[in-house]
Amino acid sequence: MVRRSAADADVPLVTDDGAPVVVRRSARRRRTVAAFWEDGKAVVAIPASFTKSQEREWVHRMLAKLKKQGERRSGPGSRRPATDEVLAEHAAHLSRTYLGGRAVPTSVRWVSNQNSRWGSATPADGTIRLSNKLQSMPQWVIDYVLVHELAHLLVAGHNADFWKLVESYPETQRAKAFLEGVAFATSRGLPPDSNPAPDSGA
Repeated sequence: MVRRSAADADVPLVTDDGAPVVVRRSARRRRTVAAFWEDGKAVVAIPASFTKSQEREWVHRMLAKLKKQGERRSGPGSRRPATDEVLAEHAAHLSRTYLGGRAVPTSVRWVSNQNSRWGSATPADGTIRLSNKLQSMPQWVIDYVLVHELAHLLVAGHNADFWKLVESYPETQRAKAFLEGVAFATSRGLPPDSNPAPDSGA
């Protein structure tokens, strides 16, 4: 499944079709391992406590799983984080990419009871919640809402400093227009429980 130099265990892995493989160690993980596509890379998330031998074993296993699923995603922001665990991993990636890694949520999860806002953040405890209604929308829209809520962990209100952070995400204006369009369609008769209106800043 993977090609690797036997002479150098630290050479980056690639998949059979040449996609780079990123091994991401996390102190929060204890036993679980996850694999997903991110910006054209195959990411394998493992516990920080894994040995090099365990890392090699699990990278092979998870890349084989990705290949079997046939879910290669070649463009940035093209996968949809289906679970809370993967959503949290993706939020950390967005924080590093657009916010210098300064926004560090304690949890990021999908919720089904948030019908009036796309997302919400509680800076006091570092939690972020996203409406599961977003899961059917384009990934760049989900990413905008995530960056929006991550920025709230750094700036509580919607002032100029807040929007400067959010607008580091290049699809901000496009995503805002998309959500405004959804809100307009909702106001024209679509079922309110299928498309919640954006919050005051989204």
